Amino acid sequence: MTLGEKIKDARVKAGYTQAQLAQKLGVSRQAVTKWESDRGMPDIENLKLMSQLLGISVDYLLDDGTELDLSVTREAVDLAAYEGSAFDRKIKALRGRFPDVECHTLWSKKRLSKSEKVLDAAIGLLTDFSFGSVDLAKAADDLNEQFFLVEDDADQYLVQISDEFIETRKLAVHIEKTRKSGTLYGNFEIGDREFQDTGTVG
Repeated sequence: MTLGEKIKDARVKAGYTQAQLAQKLGVSRQAVTKWESDRGMPDIENLKLMSQLLGISVDYLLDDGTELDLSVTREAVDLAAYEGSAFDRKIKALRGRFPDVECHTLWSKKRLSKSEKVLDAAIGLLTDFSFGSVDLAKAADDLNEQFFLVEDDADQYLVQISDEFIETRKLAVHIEKTRKSGTLYGNFEIGDREFQDTGTVG
């Protein structure tokens, strides 16, 4: 069974709907749907909460080849060695690491914790913004980072490029192609981040 199948099986046996489990975890129902269809992965905090709520162990969820692959390679990068805009330089650095394979640019933001969501909602109510300053601050922190989803034969990698390094993480659970909104992968979650496929790298 995949990680998603295990989550669904345990949820049904515990008598929860997706909406009820989502409410107890403090996430959206869509997040639970993505986890159960293997289009996203819960973070460690949510895995621990689920194990308590559903009466299963984290080890059970993560065994048999579905464990989160926490092995990460990080290499220094000198973006000044490339020409073009900051984004173009990151594309060239990516192609230096992964030539001739399918790569997708990703829009990303970090999901707010439960306490940050409460604070963000309160700030939003007190201002004219439709979002609070916590969400805005997290978005600002992400401006110098670019994420990519790379397919190399049967393997998928989440690649993060900042001004200082290229970080590559091999995914243990594949992100499935959906072709939503003209993109191959649509929206998905990995750990505590939300991603949206914005197109292929030329």
